[in-house]
Formats: sequence, C-alpha cells, structure tokens
Amino acid sequence: MSELVLPSEEVGDALASGRAVVALETSVIGQGLPPPRNIECAQRMTAAIRASGATPAWTAVVEGEVRVGLTDRQLEAFADPGRSSKVARRDIAFAVANGLLGATTVSATIWAASQAGVRICVTGGIGGVHTRSGDVSADLLELSRTSVLLVCSGPKSIVDPIATAERLDELGIATVGYRTDLLPFFVVAATDVELDQRVDDAAAAALLVRAQESLRSAGAILLCNPVPAAFALDAAEVANAVRACEDEAERDGIRGKALTPFLLPCVAARTDGSSLGANLALLESNARLAGEVAVAATA
Repeated sequence: MSELVLPSEEVGDALASGRAVVALETSVIGQGLPPPRNIECAQRMTAAIRASGATPAWTAVVEGEVRVGLTDRQLEAFADPGRSSKVARRDIAFAVANGLLGATTVSATIWAASQAGVRICVTGGIGGVHTRSGDVSADLLELSRTSVLLVCSGPKSIVDPIATAERLDELGIATVGYRTDLLPFFVVAATDVELDQRVDDAAAAALLVRAQESLRSAGAILLCNPVPAAFALDAAEVANAVRACEDEAERDGIRGKALTPFLLPCVAARTDGSSLGANLALLESNARLAGEVAVAATA
C-alpha cells in the first residue's frame, strides 16, 4: 500500500483484526446530492453499515493524502456545495499533488479501497455509456481491473442500460443480480436486460468474494440490488425526464465530468423530487446489504 493511501485508525484496526469494512464514495455527498439531503445520506448509509456489524470507510483525498475512512467532521466538509473537487481514478495524483479536497467517484473509491485492503464497496448507481454523447464513465475500466465487490443498483438512470451492460460484458465485469434476474436501473427497479447470475442472500454473495480472492481475479463483481419497491419510479417517466434534461445539457454545452452532476438534479426536479427520494432509499438499502456481505465474508 502506498504511504499516501491511509486508512483511518478505526478502519486500520478493523482490517488488522479481520473485521468487516465497507468503502463508500464521497462524490455522492460532494456532487451527487443537494444539501441537506447529502448529509442525511451520509448519516443513513453510515448507520446502515454499522447496524450490519461492519465499519464504514468513506474515501476521499484530504490534505495531500488518500484517506480510507473519515471522521464525521471531515465528511461534513464535503456537504458544502462547490467546496470539493470531483475526483475520478485519473485525477487522484493531481488532487494529491495539489492538496485538493477531493470527493472520490466510484473509480477512485474502488482503487483506494483495494490499495488499503478493503474488498467490499458500495454506491448508488455506476456510471456507464451515455445515450447521446457516447461518453463512457471511468467507472467501467476501473471495475475491469480492480478486485472488489461493489454493491449498486445497476447503472444510473441517465445512461444507456443496454450499451452499458454490453460494455460490462466486454470488459469481463461480473454482473450479479441480488434477488433479481433483471438488471436494475438505479431509481427504476428493472430493465429488460437479463442477468445470467443471481444470488439471494449475503452468504451467497460472500462466497463470490472468497472465490474472487482465491482466483486472484483482476475484475470486480457488481452485486446489483434493486431500489426498494416502495420507492421505484416508472421507467417511462424517468426516460422522459432524462431526455428533457439531455436536451438542456446539449443546449448549454455540458459534457464530460460535468454531465452527471447536471443530469441528476435536473431529473430530480422533473420528477418532482421522486428520483431524489428513491436515490436516498437505494443508497441506504445498498449500504445495508454491503455491510451484511462484508460481515459474511469475514465470518
């Protein structure tokens, strides 16, 4: 492990004693959700992981170091709009060298977690292939070469699910349904994309983690957990909102790293806040499942 990748004291103690740890991205706090919902998200995800018996490890770049595990005060700094920079895997060295406050995306988080010896990670939805621009998230390549299990609710609803599923397959990333045979689509419960692999409890998912470690597999496992049914949105409603928001993004010349932080709140506004409520619910649900898998994997 690099001397610039530092587990917190709590995370380090948990790893040293073989206890369960779950890594979380901070970009969802810094750029994904508006205040005060971002702090609510942090609290709900942290509580869900602790309730499962695991230790949460929020991951970020702080004062020239990659931290795997943050104090509450450090985490709160990411809730201030515009204070932190969005840091993907490619941006880590720049953020470290320049002392930036860096909110890590999925690609940066799974890299940092793997460096620190954390094998279970959690997010809401992964990036993917955007429908119009063809922009491809850095999440996908990093997932293809990093040995973690990432609990998510499938690709974010702002990308093309079919193209994203095909790219996951091309890159050799195992996509496993949790109590589902269809690929979840973030705030939408399911797409028409069929999954070849499925598990129905945390113990079965933990077996995947152990097999992955024994095989020294270079790729990640995506454990796809659908949004809780009570919060799932209608697929057509979300698709209409996304198309309208994509139109706005094209008119305003928004692309690249700025596209997802623009589209998510735009979709929330066009669904009268329903997508935001669903996002919070699935993040909490995913955190709980990740904690359960981490505990089962260390049993």
